[in-house]
Amino acid sequence: MSGDIVLYDYWRSSAAYRVRIALNLKGLAYRSESVDLTSGAQRGSDYLARNPQGLVPALAIDGHMLTQSLAIIEYLDQTRPEPRLLPLDPALCAQARARAQVVAADIHPIANLRVLNVLRGEFRADEAAVQDWIHRWISAGFAALEAQAPQTGLLGGAAPDLSDVCLVPQMYNARRFALPLAPFPQLVRIDAALRELPAFAAAAPEAVQK
Repeated sequence: MSGDIVLYDYWRSSAAYRVRIALNLKGLAYRSESVDLTSGAQRGSDYLARNPQGLVPALAIDGHMLTQSLAIIEYLDQTRPEPRLLPLDPALCAQARARAQVVAADIHPIANLRVLNVLRGEFRADEAAVQDWIHRWISAGFAALEAQAPQTGLLGGAAPDLSDVCLVPQMYNARRFALPLAPFPQLVRIDAALRELPAFAAAAPEAVQK
Protein backbone atom coordinates (compact mmCIF):
# COMPACT_ATOMS: atom_id res chain seq x y z
CA MET A 1 0.00 0.00 0.00
CA SER A 2 1.61 3.21 -1.12
CA GLY A 3 0.95 6.59 -2.64
CA ASP A 4 -0.88 9.67 -1.48
CA ILE A 5 -4.34 9.39 0.01
CA VAL A 6 -6.66 12.00 -1.51
CA LEU A 7 -10.09 12.80 -0.07
CA TYR A 8 -12.55 14.53 -2.38
CA ASP A 9 -14.34 16.49 0.22
CA TYR A 10 -16.78 19.27 1.04
CA TRP A 11 -16.40 20.95 4.39
CA ARG A 12 -20.07 20.79 5.41
CA SER A 13 -20.90 17.35 3.99
CA SER A 14 -21.70 15.05 6.89
CA ALA A 15 -20.72 11.99 4.82
CA ALA A 16 -17.29 13.49 4.09
CA TYR A 17 -17.04 14.54 7.76
CA ARG A 18 -17.39 10.85 8.73
CA VAL A 19 -14.47 9.89 6.51
CA ARG A 20 -12.31 12.74 7.84
CA ILE A 21 -12.92 11.44 11.36
CA ALA A 22 -12.05 7.87 10.39
CA LEU A 23 -8.85 8.92 8.60
CA ASN A 24 -7.83 10.92 11.66
CA LEU A 25 -8.62 8.08 14.05
CA LYS A 26 -6.46 5.78 11.95
CA GLY A 27 -3.64 8.33 11.98
CA LEU A 28 -3.57 8.52 8.18
CA ALA A 29 -2.15 11.56 6.43
CA TYR A 30 -4.24 12.64 3.47
CA ARG A 31 -4.69 15.49 1.05
CA SER A 32 -8.10 17.10 0.77
CA GLU A 33 -9.48 18.25 -2.57
CA SER A 34 -12.54 20.44 -2.15
CA VAL A 35 -15.61 19.71 -4.29
CA ASP A 36 -17.86 22.76 -3.94
CA LEU A 37 -21.39 21.35 -3.78
CA THR A 38 -22.94 24.81 -3.79
CA SER A 39 -21.44 25.63 -7.19
CA GLY A 40 -22.26 22.25 -8.73
CA ALA A 41 -18.66 21.04 -8.97
CA GLN A 42 -19.86 17.53 -8.14
CA ARG A 43 -21.66 17.45 -11.51
CA GLY A 44 -18.57 18.34 -13.54
CA SER A 45 -17.22 15.72 -15.94
CA ASP A 46 -13.90 15.42 -14.09
CA TYR A 47 -15.61 14.63 -10.81
CA LEU A 48 -18.22 12.32 -12.35
CA ALA A 49 -15.34 10.28 -13.73
CA ARG A 50 -14.28 9.68 -10.13
CA ASN A 51 -17.76 9.18 -8.70
CA PRO A 52 -20.59 8.68 -11.21
CA GLN A 53 -23.14 9.47 -8.49
CA GLY A 54 -21.78 12.99 -8.23
CA LEU A 55 -21.60 12.79 -4.45
CA VAL A 56 -18.92 13.36 -1.85
CA PRO A 57 -16.86 11.84 -0.45
CA ALA A 58 -14.62 9.89 -2.78
CA LEU A 59 -11.30 8.55 -1.56
CA ALA A 60 -8.27 7.75 -3.69
CA ILE A 61 -6.26 5.16 -1.79
CA ASP A 62 -4.07 2.16 -2.62
CA GLY A 63 -4.74 2.59 -6.33
CA HIS A 64 -8.51 2.53 -5.81
CA MET A 65 -11.19 5.21 -6.03
CA LEU A 66 -13.70 4.45 -3.30
CA THR A 67 -17.12 6.01 -2.76
CA GLN A 68 -19.88 5.89 -0.13
CA SER A 69 -18.68 6.87 3.33
CA LEU A 70 -19.51 3.66 5.18
CA ALA A 71 -17.89 1.53 2.48
CA ILE A 72 -14.79 3.74 2.65
CA ILE A 73 -14.61 3.47 6.43
CA GLU A 74 -15.01 -0.31 6.32
CA TYR A 75 -12.17 -0.49 3.79
CA LEU A 76 -9.99 1.55 6.13
CA ASP A 77 -10.91 -0.74 9.01
CA GLN A 78 -10.00 -3.84 7.01
CA THR A 79 -6.71 -2.49 5.67
CA ARG A 80 -5.61 -0.38 8.66
CA PRO A 81 -7.29 -2.22 11.52
CA GLU A 82 -6.02 -0.20 14.48
CA PRO A 83 -7.84 1.29 16.19
CA ARG A 84 -10.80 -0.86 15.23
CA LEU A 85 -14.06 0.89 14.33
CA LEU A 86 -15.98 -2.37 13.88
CA PRO A 87 -15.65 -5.08 16.53
CA LEU A 88 -14.42 -8.54 15.56
CA ASP A 89 -17.30 -10.19 17.42
CA PRO A 90 -20.04 -10.74 14.78
CA ALA A 91 -22.95 -9.69 16.99
CA LEU A 92 -21.22 -6.55 18.27
CA CYS A 93 -20.17 -5.72 14.71
CA ALA A 94 -23.76 -6.08 13.48
CA GLN A 95 -24.98 -3.84 16.31
CA ALA A 96 -22.41 -1.15 15.49
CA ARG A 97 -23.36 -1.29 11.81
CA ALA A 98 -27.05 -1.05 12.69
CA ARG A 99 -26.53 2.05 14.83
CA ALA A 100 -24.44 3.64 12.08
CA GLN A 101 -27.11 2.91 9.50
CA VAL A 102 -29.76 4.68 11.57
CA VAL A 103 -27.82 7.79 10.60
CA ALA A 104 -26.34 6.85 7.24
CA ALA A 105 -29.34 4.99 5.79
CA ASP A 106 -32.40 6.34 7.60
CA ILE A 107 -31.69 10.00 8.47
CA HIS A 108 -29.10 11.36 6.10
CA PRO A 109 -30.43 10.29 2.67
CA ILE A 110 -33.80 11.97 3.13
CA ALA A 111 -32.48 15.17 4.70
CA ASN A 112 -29.46 15.93 2.53
CA LEU A 113 -28.96 18.82 0.11
CA ARG A 114 -30.31 16.98 -2.95
CA VAL A 115 -33.58 16.09 -1.24
CA LEU A 116 -34.02 19.49 0.38
CA ASN A 117 -33.52 21.21 -2.98
CA VAL A 118 -36.20 18.98 -4.55
CA LEU A 119 -38.58 19.85 -1.70
CA ARG A 120 -37.94 23.54 -2.25
CA GLY A 121 -37.99 23.47 -6.04
CA GLU A 122 -40.29 20.76 -7.35
CA PHE A 123 -42.62 20.55 -4.34
CA ARG A 124 -42.52 24.28 -3.54
CA ALA A 125 -41.99 23.72 0.16
CA ASP A 126 -41.24 26.88 2.10
CA GLU A 127 -38.40 27.01 4.63
CA ALA A 128 -40.70 26.26 7.56
CA ALA A 129 -41.90 23.07 5.86
CA VAL A 130 -38.34 22.09 4.97
CA GLN A 131 -37.26 22.54 8.59
CA ASP A 132 -40.24 20.48 9.78
CA TRP A 133 -39.18 17.73 7.37
CA ILE A 134 -35.59 17.77 8.64
CA HIS A 135 -36.68 17.78 12.29
CA ARG A 136 -39.08 14.87 11.74
CA TRP A 137 -36.50 12.49 10.34
CA ILE A 138 -33.57 13.44 12.54
CA SER A 139 -35.79 13.15 15.61
CA ALA A 140 -37.06 9.72 14.59
CA GLY A 141 -33.53 8.40 14.14
CA PHE A 142 -32.20 10.06 17.26
CA ALA A 143 -35.04 8.60 19.36
CA ALA A 144 -33.96 5.11 18.29
CA LEU A 145 -30.30 5.82 19.04
CA GLU A 146 -31.12 7.43 22.38
CA ALA A 147 -32.96 4.26 23.40
CA GLN A 148 -29.81 2.22 22.65
CA ALA A 149 -27.29 4.66 24.13
CA PRO A 150 -25.44 3.65 27.30
CA GLN A 151 -25.59 5.71 30.48
CA THR A 152 -21.79 5.97 30.47
CA GLY A 153 -19.19 5.73 27.75
CA LEU A 154 -19.66 6.10 24.02
CA LEU A 155 -21.96 4.31 21.61
CA GLY A 156 -19.03 1.99 20.95
CA GLY A 157 -18.19 1.60 24.63
CA ALA A 158 -14.80 2.77 25.86
CA ALA A 159 -13.58 3.78 22.39
CA PRO A 160 -15.32 5.24 19.34
CA ASP A 161 -16.81 2.84 16.82
CA LEU A 162 -18.47 3.31 13.43
CA SER A 163 -21.70 4.54 15.01
CA ASP A 164 -19.85 7.24 16.97
CA VAL A 165 -18.18 8.34 13.73
CA CYS A 166 -21.65 8.73 12.20
CA LEU A 167 -23.25 10.38 15.23
CA VAL A 168 -21.08 13.49 15.48
CA PRO A 169 -21.68 14.78 11.92
CA GLN A 170 -25.41 14.19 12.32
CA MET A 171 -25.42 16.09 15.61
CA TYR A 172 -23.67 18.92 13.76
CA ASN A 173 -26.52 18.90 11.23
CA ALA A 174 -29.12 18.79 13.99
CA ARG A 175 -27.69 21.93 15.54
CA ARG A 176 -27.33 23.59 12.15
CA PHE A 177 -31.06 23.11 11.59
CA ALA A 178 -31.98 24.12 15.17
CA LEU A 179 -33.36 20.75 16.26
CA PRO A 180 -34.18 20.78 20.00
CA LEU A 181 -31.82 18.25 21.57
CA ALA A 182 -33.28 18.09 25.10
CA PRO A 183 -35.04 14.76 24.34
CA PHE A 184 -31.68 13.13 23.60
CA PRO A 185 -29.48 13.67 26.69
CA GLN A 186 -27.26 10.63 26.17
CA LEU A 187 -26.56 11.54 22.55
CA VAL A 188 -25.71 15.09 23.63
CA ARG A 189 -23.34 13.71 26.30
CA ILE A 190 -21.67 11.28 23.90
CA ASP A 191 -21.33 13.91 21.16
CA ALA A 192 -19.69 16.34 23.58
CA ALA A 193 -17.19 13.69 24.72
CA LEU A 194 -16.36 12.72 21.14
CA ARG A 195 -15.85 16.30 19.99
CA GLU A 196 -13.16 16.68 22.65
CA LEU A 197 -11.08 13.96 20.98
CA PRO A 198 -8.40 15.36 18.64
CA ALA A 199 -9.42 13.16 15.70
CA PHE A 200 -12.97 14.47 15.86
CA ALA A 201 -12.01 18.09 16.54
CA ALA A 202 -9.62 18.20 13.57
CA ALA A 203 -12.35 16.84 11.26
CA ALA A 204 -15.01 19.38 12.27
CA PRO A 205 -16.37 21.64 9.53
CA GLU A 206 -15.14 24.77 11.28
CA ALA A 207 -11.63 23.28 11.39
CA VAL A 208 -11.47 22.42 7.68
CA GLN A 209 -13.58 25.12 6.01
CA LYS A 210 -11.91 26.58 2.95
